[in-house]
Amino acid sequence: MTWTRPDVLKAQLMRLWERGELQRDVVSGHDRFPLRLALKTPSSAQITDQFNAVREWVAELAGMKYVRVEWQTVRHRVHGTQKLPACVWVETCEEALTWLGKRKDHDRFSALVSVTRQTHAALLPWLEKRPLHALELSAEWPGLLAVVEWMVEHPRPGIYLRQVDLPGIHSKFIEIHRGVLAELLDLALPADAVDTRKMGISQFPARYGFLEKPTRIRFRVLDPTIRFVPGSDCPDVTLDAISFSLLDLNIRRVFITENETNFLAFPRCKMPLSFLSRLRLGCPGVQPMAEQLRNTLLGDIDTHGFGILDQLRNHFEHVTSFLMDKATLEAHAPFWGHEANPLRADLHRLTPEESALYNDLRDNRLRAGLRLEQEYIGFGWLTGRLLQLGPG
Repeated sequence: MTWTRPDVLKAQLMRLWERGELQRDVVSGHDRFPLRLALKTPSSAQITDQFNAVREWVAELAGMKYVRVEWQTVRHRVHGTQKLPACVWVETCEEALTWLGKRKDHDRFSALVSVTRQTHAALLPWLEKRPLHALELSAEWPGLLAVVEWMVEHPRPGIYLRQVDLPGIHSKFIEIHRGVLAELLDLALPADAVDTRKMGISQFPARYGFLEKPTRIRFRVLDPTIRFVPGSDCPDVTLDAISFSLLDLNIRRVFITENETNFLAFPRCKMPLSFLSRLRLGCPGVQPMAEQLRNTLLGDIDTHGFGILDQLRNHFEHVTSFLMDKATLEAHAPFWGHEANPLRADLHRLTPEESALYNDLRDNRLRAGLRLEQEYIGFGWLTGRLLQLGPG
């Protein structure tokens, strides 16, 4: 049977709900009813060949609830005059919702629209754009509106997210709903209260003027003659960036390593400092010092290691690499590993020697996906190369 059955008619209406069209009408005030549903009817040949099936189909449509069937009289050469459906209408939104079983959901969405229209009409475009998401958040919607109202009254508050104190809203509420709140706040706040340069969930605090978690800097003072911590030589220290910026250390070189074991085992040296991997060299408190020092990266010999080196040089042109060369790679052939997803991009801030090795790795000239991780580099090889850097 190729003509439209009752379940297909209902499915047409359900698609409108699943696309959010029926909910959007609540926001816009548009009334699409009476709504005509698409109806495919039997051909003359089908009436002849499948007359009993056609009669059953006609009876099904005639017995449907929540719709109005328009009929037409057809004169058939074999079966004579027949009364067949011409089109099907859903007269009202109420009948459509009852048929779909969506009355309660529609009422919930209507309530969201009503309270939003009364309190924060600027958010109505969001409800119109994301009605299904709004329904999922219906229980949290009063809290979201309360946060928006608080932010409108306290733009760029200069406190931590957990410090927003609203009745009935727990301290992690804003953090949990940052994605939705970002879209709502962009609509509700004045332009000067939103730093549009900050994007993404991770930059939510900076975008709306909250305090951010301080950048933590972990480092070792490798020179035992620098008594940075009384009673301890070569201490392992973690500080926030502002506190780090206040230090007065007599150092000339920084070694940056991505591996914690290498960081802890790095040999003592004359007047250098060692930073652990994930350091943001461009953050306040670090950048001024980094610009004045000889920064040396000890990275993995793989495409991503050279990618990190290239990124560092985007901020500090004077960054050099250490043990990221072909001699080190060849000396440790028994420990070669595999890089699953190598970089393919061209890197423009490498030296000719570094670029040649990067291209060998990227283009699989030595071996497919070849890499040598830092922790497999021999300690004797490390100390020998350190001596070649010069006195200290």
